[in-house]
Amino acid sequence: MRSENQPVSQKERSFIETARRAQIMDAAVETIAEVGFARASLARIARRAGISKGVISYHFAGKEELMEQIVIAVYTDIGENVAGGLHGVESVTEMVRVNTTRVAEYMRGHRSSLRALGEIFLNLRGADGEPHYGMHTNEPLYQPLEDAFRRGQESGELRDFDTRVMAISYQSALDAMFGYWALNPEWDLTAHAEQVSDLFVRAIRAEAPRDAPTPHRSSRDRHDPPPDPAEGGTA
Repeated sequence: MRSENQPVSQKERSFIETARRAQIMDAAVETIAEVGFARASLARIARRAGISKGVISYHFAGKEELMEQIVIAVYTDIGENVAGGLHGVESVTEMVRVNTTRVAEYMRGHRSSLRALGEIFLNLRGADGEPHYGMHTNEPLYQPLEDAFRRGQESGELRDFDTRVMAISYQSALDAMFGYWALNPEWDLTAHAEQVSDLFVRAIRAEAPRDAPTPHRSSRDRHDPPPDPAEGGTA
């Protein structure tokens, strides 16, 4: 056992500081999710974490930096979670399905993070009073989507469309899905995610070649005789 007078190595100090920052951010997320952004003061967050306010000030310059780090940490965690399901996926349409469902799965298990993000996005302001987050900060989300859509177009998997418009539309659909679920906990998030996946896969994939086989008719269509025009039926 190391004595109290024994110096702490840089590696140990880094580990301790990383753990403390994570503890503070976790406490901040839970506090914001519970009482909202405006009432989540540093003092309140400190009480929840079981530390002094000064400890927060040591690790973060202020509430704004703490909020920024929460957003970065949550999005990094989401990205790592989604990436785990994309290993070996080459189809862009399959990528859309996996991305949508895995992000939904993540959020289902991190409701407090989702609520905290919503509060931060709506309330955090810059020095000029303008919203800190918004469309102007979404470029890191749009660009990878555009790149994937372009690859799909180049391979012939996807039809021709404006990749920026589709990236904005897809990301907006995800944001709206989570915003609605946050306000309506009983909402079936899994079914919603599946509908979003189907909607965008149909929107982006290339049409089937004209000489593709005709889809099978239903058993009823195959066995029922065609309507008789003389009896007022339509072909």
